[in-house]
Amino acid sequence: MEKLATTAAVRARMSRQKSHDTSVEVSLRRALHAAGLRYRIHRKPVKGVRREADIVFGPVRVAVFVDGCFWHGCPLHATWPKNNSDFWREKIEGNRRRDLDTDARFAEAGWLVLRVWEHESVHEAAARVIQTVADRRAERTQR
Repeated sequence: MEKLATTAAVRARMSRQKSHDTSVEVSLRRALHAAGLRYRIHRKPVKGVRREADIVFGPVRVAVFVDGCFWHGCPLHATWPKNNSDFWREKIEGNRRRDLDTDARFAEAGWLVLRVWEHESVHEAAARVIQTVADRRAERTQR
């Protein structure tokens, strides 16, 4: 990978970016727990696929990913840095391609992937997750 032309301040700021337990992720987990749902966090639910879901509902095979607007290229809030623009565009586009690949691999293994953008209302995202888990549970009991 090419070495970035950057400053010490930028490197320090980027190294502090959380990849786990972000405030949005923790808020979503709290809302789900308050609604009575139980789950695992930061798991690789599909054997042979090195992708870690943020929230996993194993018995119903639902994997939730909380995606940052910058890192995953949110269609509403993505920003394209001016410094090292080619590097960052490739990085973010690569993340988008990996997200699509993850969704496809999980689906092949019988998992349903839900993606939550960091800008979404926690209450709306939690309602969507709760409904999806309930629907998957209902499907299992009908079999």
